[in-house]
Amino acid sequence: MIYYPDLDITLKIYRKVINETGGSYGIRDLGLLEAALARPRATFDGNDLYPTLFAKAAVLAESIAKNHPFIDGNKRMAVVLASIFLERNGYRCSAMQKEWVKFGVELAESKLDLNKIIQWFHLHCQPL
Repeated sequence: MIYYPDLDITLKIYRKVINETGGSYGIRDLGLLEAALARPRATFDGNDLYPTLFAKAAVLAESIAKNHPFIDGNKRMAVVLASIFLERNGYRCSAMQKEWVKFGVELAESKLDLNKIIQWFHLHCQPL
């Protein structure tokens, strides 16, 4: 069974990220946050729209980074949530901090399409 972060755990992670790294805590748009959390589970006609774990992580990260559901920390939350999602589902990402930062910025600036985001996870994440 695939682990998906729910709203409650996401908000706990968000509070921890803001407390540890700084910034203003707050939800800018709850609907956008709920949509971002639901997107990896999306189906059409009974089939997953994002069938692989890397695709699910990619749409989760992309949705958080681009839609800015939080007042502050959207790029940080995009990479943290994707990393936790993958780790809870059997993958560890070995990217260095500067690679994660660059990845988060590129996500937010729409410099990576979905296939490039998936490729990034393939390159930086390995099975546990």
